[in-house]
Amino acid sequence: MKQFLSVHDVQDIDALVAAALAYKADPLKDKALGNGRRIGLLFLNPSMRTRISTQVAAQNLGLESIVFNVDKEGWALEFGEGAVMNGNTVEHIKDAAPVFGEYFDVLCVRTFPALKSRDDDYSEFLLGQFIKYSGLPVVSLESATLHPLQSLADIITIKEQLAEKQIKGKKPKVVLTWAPHIKPLPQCVANSFAQWINAWDGADLVITHPEGYELDEKFTKGACIITNQDEALMDADFVYVKNWSAYNDYGKVLSNGEGWMLTNEKLSVTNNAKVMHCLPLRRNVELSDEVLDSSHSVITQEAGNRVWSAQAVLSEILKAQ
Repeated sequence: MKQFLSVHDVQDIDALVAAALAYKADPLKDKALGNGRRIGLLFLNPSMRTRISTQVAAQNLGLESIVFNVDKEGWALEFGEGAVMNGNTVEHIKDAAPVFGEYFDVLCVRTFPALKSRDDDYSEFLLGQFIKYSGLPVVSLESATLHPLQSLADIITIKEQLAEKQIKGKKPKVVLTWAPHIKPLPQCVANSFAQWINAWDGADLVITHPEGYELDEKFTKGACIITNQDEALMDADFVYVKNWSAYNDYGKVLSNGEGWMLTNEKLSVTNNAKVMHCLPLRRNVELSDEVLDSSHSVITQEAGNRVWSAQAVLSEILKAQ
């Protein structure tokens, strides 16, 4: 593996999941793999689980990790080609990224969409500039359109739960359901989850959302899309809850989502479904307390698996160097 930006960088999802679960069983089995090597974790927006889990994963592999909050600790970066830098930006990415290439062996970058221009966000321009000018293998810690480490952790969690639920002889039904929120959020987690589940041969995906919240078809193609949440939830084995703003009417909140928050009553038509969410979440807005505090919820297990998804990916990149 030379980089990790999406599911397209993975040759065999099941093999990568198996590698992650092997690290979960024996976290330090490759402790010497990263000796003498260093990764940089660059954040252009806040993070908790992504930052900490990637640091833990790196430490398990013997890597030194350095975290740099670009938006708070560094100079304001300019990304524009041919920019006349007589404003607020102090350093151009053309000058900064090659320096990262001198300091690190792997570069991990977290960017975020502005939710103003769909073309700008979906071009992944910011992430592309780090890739172009650093000369390093780049791992996405979330981008404007995708969150691949989260999606890998999600599949790890589903695989573990399948073993516990002893579902055999059929593919589990996985439902990605839109949830209400107080502000517009990006589509990256939903895009990524749909992309990975569709690429994986281990589940059947249903996506449900109110009218107007359709995602980009390049991520959802292959999924069954239903705008009736109750119908979508019928016989579900897993329910993934996430808010996203509109893709077509880009970045907009089109409704308050009344009636879309997941409750135990809604779950009663499922196959005793396990409920997933990437976190953070707003309780009793996106998900009810009664679900989050019940045996349906596997969000803590899911968050814990972020370490093993990162460790499996970093290991593959180090072995390829």
